[in-house]
Amino acid sequence: MPFTIDSARSIFPNTLSADAVPATIARFNQLNAEDQLALIWFAYLEMGKTITIAAPGAANMVFAEATLNEIRKMPAQQQTQVMCDLANHADTPICRTYATWSPNIKLGFWYQLGQWMEKGIVAPIPEGYKLSANAAAVLQAIRELESGQQITVLRNTVVDLGFDPSKLGGYKTVAEPVVAPTEVAKRSLVSIEGVTNETVLNYMNNLNANDFDALIELFAPDGALQPPFQRPIVGKDAVFRFFREECQNLKLLPERGIVEPAEDGYTQIKVTGKVQTPWFGGGVGMNMAWRFLLTPEGKIFFVAIDLLASPKELLNLAR
Repeated sequence: MPFTIDSARSIFPNTLSADAVPATIARFNQLNAEDQLALIWFAYLEMGKTITIAAPGAANMVFAEATLNEIRKMPAQQQTQVMCDLANHADTPICRTYATWSPNIKLGFWYQLGQWMEKGIVAPIPEGYKLSANAAAVLQAIRELESGQQITVLRNTVVDLGFDPSKLGGYKTVAEPVVAPTEVAKRSLVSIEGVTNETVLNYMNNLNANDFDALIELFAPDGALQPPFQRPIVGKDAVFRFFREECQNLKLLPERGIVEPAEDGYTQIKVTGKVQTPWFGGGVGMNMAWRFLLTPEGKIFFVAIDLLASPKELLNLAR
C-alpha cells in the first residue's frame, strides 16, 4: 500500500494551520490554577460582548445538573476550591465525574457556572481582581486571535480541565443523546467550486444532516480522521464515536477545492470553507480546510481537518 496514516498526514503540506491556537493553549496551561480560572472568566465576559454564546440545550445539561446543584449549595470558599481542583486536575469525585463528560457537556457546565458567577450564585472572581502579568499576556494573545480561533482556544482549555481521563481505567464517556438525522427531503446539499467527488460531497452533506451512520460508511475500515491540533483517530469505530460525541449540529460551509491524483490510484482532495458550531451564533465561522485522501475505491483513508491561520488561507489550494 502506498500510504500509511503518518504519510497521509503530509498531503497538501502548504496548508497553513492556526499554530497560534496550540501555542496560546500551551501558555494557558503554564498558568497557576487561580490565573487559569480568572482568565476563563475575563475571556468569557469579553467574548460575550462580541460573540453570541448560545445557551446549551437541555439534553446537554441534564448530565451535569447533579454536579452543578452540588456546587450551587456549597459555601463560596468551597465553590472556589472546586473550580481550582478542576484547573489543577485534582483527584476528587467532581473532577473524576467531569473527566467522563463529552466536550459539549463540559462546555455547558462552564456556561452555567459563568451565568451563576455573573449573578453571584457561584463565587465570582473578586471585584477589582487583576490578572497577573503572565495571565494578562495570555488574555491579550486571545484578543488578537480571530473569533473562530478564540472559541477554539477557550473550548480546548475548558475541555482539558478535570482529572486525567487516561488515569481512570475503563470508563464510558457520558454524552448527550444523538439527535435523529435530518429527513432526506429536508436536507440542503452543499456545492464546492472545483470538486464534484461524491465521497467528499456526501461527507459534508451527511455531517450537516447528523447522519453519522451514512457518514461512517464513507470510510475505509482502517480509515482515520485528524481533528485540529490532535493526533489521528484511527479505525471506523473510533471515528464513529468521535462524530457522535463531538460533531452534532455542526454546519459545514465548504466553498472551493482542488482534486489531484496520488500514487497507486489514490486521490487527494483539499477543500476550504467555514464551519459554524451550535455554541456560537451564525456570524462566527471558523476558517477550515479538509484534506482528504481517498482509496482507489473512493473510500476515505484519511481526512485532516485544519483550523486555518487566516481568512486568506481559504484561497490556498496549492500543494
